[in-house]
Amino acid sequence: MGRARRARKIAARAAYGGGIGAVGAGLVGVTGWAVLKGEAAMARRIVGHPFDGAPDDQGTYGSAPGVPLDLLVLGDSTAKGLGADLPHQTVGAINATALAAIAGRPVRLTNFAVVGAVSTDLDRQVEQALALLPHPDVCIIMVGANDVTQRMARSTSVRHLSSTVVALREAGCQVVVGTCPDLGVIEPVPQPLRLLAQRWSRDLAAAQTVGVVEHGGRTVSLGDLLGHEFRSTPQVMFSKDRFHPSAAGYARAASALLPSVLDSLGFASADTDRTPDVRRGEGISPVSVAATYAVRDPGTEVAGTEVSGDTRSRQGRWAVLLRRHRTPLPDTQDEPRAPADGPDAGSADGDLRDESSVDTADV
Repeated sequence: MGRARRARKIAARAAYGGGIGAVGAGLVGVTGWAVLKGEAAMARRIVGHPFDGAPDDQGTYGSAPGVPLDLLVLGDSTAKGLGADLPHQTVGAINATALAAIAGRPVRLTNFAVVGAVSTDLDRQVEQALALLPHPDVCIIMVGANDVTQRMARSTSVRHLSSTVVALREAGCQVVVGTCPDLGVIEPVPQPLRLLAQRWSRDLAAAQTVGVVEHGGRTVSLGDLLGHEFRSTPQVMFSKDRFHPSAAGYARAASALLPSVLDSLGFASADTDRTPDVRRGEGISPVSVAATYAVRDPGTEVAGTEVSGDTRSRQGRWAVLLRRHRTPLPDTQDEPRAPADGPDAGSADGDLRDESSVDTADV
């Protein structure tokens, strides 16, 4: 079964309360799990121990007059900023500072993320948040890594994330979710655990995308956003525990999320009102197909859209895929066309890529 079908199946079971076994349960036998368990213990010793705490980034950012915009942050240690040295270095603080400058209004940041949290903890976080802020303007959610390491059933993860998105959207809040990072980039983790962690992470990220977009949010793939930098300059991009991002790592993640935060609130970004560029593999497709491509390209946004006035296809919600982090295209006179690894649909009227061709390419 390809990743697009797995993502759609996981999201469907999450919606109906069904269960898929612990992450990856069908991939290895009893002996294999014994090996992985030993390697996981080794990885914990290699990677190091968590910090005592994350900086408190809550407060008001920007000095302009006016009613503050409310930015809410939910999720796990990356949402909390574990590994950053100072409050202004977290993903929430960086987005709040930039949003305040662009909006010309102060931004009030409230962070209910918890170090070590999994998706089931989002229920409590959003309940507390909405009790304090009944109508936040926008929420950033970063969660999933601990779901993978604790082998939580993916349908359970997606169900709780989806219900959190529903609660926030009903409160009039825009939602931007940074999907599960690719744990396969953590090089101190040995093989084959690292390879399996990569597959589990990507499958969960794809399923998260389906669940979030189906319920009115938008996602940004974090994937192996720090992968290249981790390999080349790990001392810069990762903190002293060799697992959580450093201040530089958080700045890169925040820059990937910021355009989606701005667009969700109606503020201009570099991609505002831009049509999908087929030369970059962008386009419109069912959300499960878009999710499959997004997990392989960090910094990619997936959001709901319409095709000829319809929001849904036979395969689920229509979605538009935009590659927010883009390298310059070569100056060529050739007719633009989609690369081999991207959706073919550059517009609502174009031919959509057949999902079966996506599935066979998935790892």
